[in-house]
Amino acid sequence: MSRRSTALAVARALLQTPVDRFGMLERLPRCVGFRQMWCEGLVDGLLAEGLTSLWSLDRVAEAVERHPVFIGALEQSTQRPVVHGWFMTRASTLADAPEALRTVERPPWPSVGRLAESLDVSLPGLWRLTRSASWQRQAPLSQQHYRYELLPKRTGGWRLLEVPAPYLRTLQRRVLDQLLAHVPPHEAAFAYVRGRSVADHARAHAGQAVLLKFDLQDFFATVRASRVHATFVALGYSPAVARELMALCTTATPEPVLERLRAEGGLAWTQAMRLRDAHLPQGAPTSAALANLCAFRLDVRIAGLARSLGARYTRYADDIVLSGDGRLLHRADRIEARIGGFALDEGFALNHRKTRRVTRARRQQVCNIVVNERPNLPRDEFDRLKAQLHRCATLGPATQNRDGHPQWEQHLRGRVAWAEQLNPQKAPRLRRLLDQIDWAR
Repeated sequence: MSRRSTALAVARALLQTPVDRFGMLERLPRCVGFRQMWCEGLVDGLLAEGLTSLWSLDRVAEAVERHPVFIGALEQSTQRPVVHGWFMTRASTLADAPEALRTVERPPWPSVGRLAESLDVSLPGLWRLTRSASWQRQAPLSQQHYRYELLPKRTGGWRLLEVPAPYLRTLQRRVLDQLLAHVPPHEAAFAYVRGRSVADHARAHAGQAVLLKFDLQDFFATVRASRVHATFVALGYSPAVARELMALCTTATPEPVLERLRAEGGLAWTQAMRLRDAHLPQGAPTSAALANLCAFRLDVRIAGLARSLGARYTRYADDIVLSGDGRLLHRADRIEARIGGFALDEGFALNHRKTRRVTRARRQQVCNIVVNERPNLPRDEFDRLKAQLHRCATLGPATQNRDGHPQWEQHLRGRVAWAEQLNPQKAPRLRRLLDQIDWAR
């Protein structure tokens, strides 16, 4: 291929919008086989000459053709660069979002280069953080970007906590703050949503004749990378940008971790298989918002079912609750089958062993909040907290910190504040006991 043809191909690549250093350094290697140092030298030289998107194709091609870096590259006796891809159209821009999300503030990330620039990371740095799931499964633990901790669940079993390294967590937090925090989940989702709380989730079901409670199995691990990618595409980002965002926000658990957890009896085989594929890590700041968005269609379908039954529906992470009159109890089997089918269709699964049907004749609880009449602490929990505060006041707070809680005072104050939120009538008794505690003892 002639020098002029190669220069024209390079010019087409460079004139993709937006014309910026990161974007051009991303596109140039896709067009022509330049070494990295050639790409950087050529791009920096053209920007120094004042290159903008207003330059014509011929003007850019002429500037490329006379640039010393370009001339030197073509004069190489070996590894002479050749054009292996043509850019015939301008780069993709942010596509229109669905009608319901037209007012959502979305960062303009038309290219991977612009994404890296917005997140304040270099392209090589972004590449190191977005390697494939197969690499994550096989790479040594010393090269992984997560640490792993197995925690016992209160209801039995184990939960794997996958905590991103500080540098990765910083980028994930930027994705959350710049984009995900602005995208509203379904109105029935109450977990991890600003302005909604677990108390609101419980309050929606207070005073109902029947509660039907369902549990989604391995909520975060069940959300596959493909669903995360589809979510970013639905928000208007190109497949390439969506792929980088997906890889930043998902992980595949390394084989050594899975082998150790299974050997110690901490994970069932099905759990291990879910974790082996790229999924949302429980411990990343972006996981909660993405899980809610990926469950949007599930929320829509269950909310529609609830409306047809004259029932109420809310979801707090993996906790699904429907409530209504006594007719729900007679239809419970069919409702469970329908919701189980919805969950499977949307990539989730119910843990049928945790399904509960509770009438007003028994204590009705939603996320450990009693809702028979109004949201309230369970009586035994209130009594235990009252007794604990009394002993702290009489015997000293240190004598009651049997678990060695590192912030014992803040812990007790938080429990009292929670009781005040649920039961303003009874909670003043706890506040008076709390005020009597001498924390210096």
